[in-house]
Amino acid sequence: MQTRPLGPFSVSAIGLGCMNLSHAYGTPPPPEQGERVLLAALDAGVTLFDTAALYGFGANEKLVGQVLRSHRSRFTLASKGGMAGVAFPDGVKRVIDGSPEAIRRDCENSLRNLQTDVIDLYYLHRWDKRVPIEDSVGAMADLVRAGKVRTLGLSEVSASTLRKAHAVHPITAVQTEYSLWSRNAEIAVLQACEDIGAAFVAFSPVARGFLCDALPDVTTLQDKDIRRGMPRFSPDNYPANLKLLPAYRKLAREAGCTPAQLALAWLLHKAPHIIPIPGTTSVEHLHEDLGAAQVPLSPEHIAAVEALINQDTVTGARYNPQASGEVDTETF
Repeated sequence: MQTRPLGPFSVSAIGLGCMNLSHAYGTPPPPEQGERVLLAALDAGVTLFDTAALYGFGANEKLVGQVLRSHRSRFTLASKGGMAGVAFPDGVKRVIDGSPEAIRRDCENSLRNLQTDVIDLYYLHRWDKRVPIEDSVGAMADLVRAGKVRTLGLSEVSASTLRKAHAVHPITAVQTEYSLWSRNAEIAVLQACEDIGAAFVAFSPVARGFLCDALPDVTTLQDKDIRRGMPRFSPDNYPANLKLLPAYRKLAREAGCTPAQLALAWLLHKAPHIIPIPGTTSVEHLHEDLGAAQVPLSPEHIAAVEALINQDTVTGARYNPQASGEVDTETF
């Protein structure tokens, strides 16, 4: 597996986003299936595993910790705080809280769930706009000084917020959705990361399954699948987006790869500081994704795929209005 720098770490060019194993896309697979995926990734040379306090309200961290604790020295572990499940009388709900108290609490919970003494890369999952970014990052810097985390990251922030945070403590990585159909990072954040020497970790790099062969008819998605609330998958927009796929699949065939591999190879060719972290519940799809690191793309092929799928050809916003309000980043 090729490697890329992530602050002081050298990690596999393609990491594993672990969210799918416990969260977001309907009923999660049984733990034994999640274990198979995690161990298969480790055996295939993946050395960046990405989780968060939010995913399954701690369940994903517990899975990662249980399965990988005996292999802890073999990989770089990333998790996130500042957005987690909080118990209310009517159930556990997602809460964004970037206060120093919440960040310390989230980190302690994550350390217990992950069964580790230190988290290699600890992200602020969302900037809580009620709290100055300097205060949130200051609390995270205290965790570094305490030896609980090694490096810091931010998720879904603008270039200006990144620079403010970096002035408080060095930021190792920014994690934001980035794929052929979500290109807002190209406005300023990608360049800002390069300027400060941070890695850019791209989540949802295959467009939440859209750029794969296996995306089901969206009318069959489970009620808890987060794509049901995303405008690009709505009945009003999805048919228009589907029209892009035949030509896209043709470009993948011409490149000698699968559609998912084309999406990931495109990211790897964009810049050396980009690290995609696709997620999957399938060992077969895991190996398919990792094969993207071996796919060569010519400048002409890159230009063709970018012209086909971009912010002007995709129909619908990335998030609904409520979710968009929680993201501190430039939008289409």
